Amino acid sequence: MFFGADPLYLLLVTPALALAGWAQARIMSAYREGSRYRAHSGVTGAQAAQIVMQEGGVSGVPIEPVAGQLTDHYDPSHKVLRLSAGNFQEDSLAAVGVAAHEAGHAIQDATHYPLLVVRNLMVPLAGLGSNASTLLLIGGVALQWPALMYLAIGLFSLAVLFQVVNLPVEFNASRRARAMLQESGLVSAQEDVVVGKVLNAAALTYVAATLTGVSQLLYFLIRTGALGGRRSRNDDVA
Repeated sequence: MFFGADPLYLLLVTPALALAGWAQARIMSAYREGSRYRAHSGVTGAQAAQIVMQEGGVSGVPIEPVAGQLTDHYDPSHKVLRLSAGNFQEDSLAAVGVAAHEAGHAIQDATHYPLLVVRNLMVPLAGLGSNASTLLLIGGVALQWPALMYLAIGLFSLAVLFQVVNLPVEFNASRRARAMLQESGLVSAQEDVVVGKVLNAAALTYVAATLTGVSQLLYFLIRTGALGGRRSRNDDVA
């Protein structure tokens, strides 16, 4: 039995999924709280990102608004930093913190931060693994074709490895952001506490996603017998 009411799936994966749900609620709560406080420097998110990049020796990276909420990201392939409309134009501590975090990624890219280089190289394979692995796994079980199941697990492993590599990249970007915001005088030590809540809550979502991926991978390995056991004939797709 795969997924569905499989007790093993519930045992391994449900706690991680619960953590992911709590983490998502936590980031929204921390972001709302941070949005209530204006940065004493009066800079908007876009201005903060520009200053942080300049302090980090990065120039020539355009900053663009993008639709949505918390859709902020740095695009290493096009060397563009994109901020959600609210964070682009507002001067809240939440906006400044999120923008500075993305600027931290731009600095990582410019300085060839090793784990970011590895992460960027893994993006195509991780996308393939995430999209194709479940269908291949179900097909392998339905056809009783172990090679197809192991291929699916191998592809899914790439997606999980991407998440593991991404964790220190995200933590490093947040550390850079908080340090440079204070060094440049954009936020005070007291304001950094609020910024820290927002960025730490965001980091927790990455931790939860990684744990979910690892627990799902472990489930697949056990159910297919890849850990040394043999699948029961009753182990059908639910």
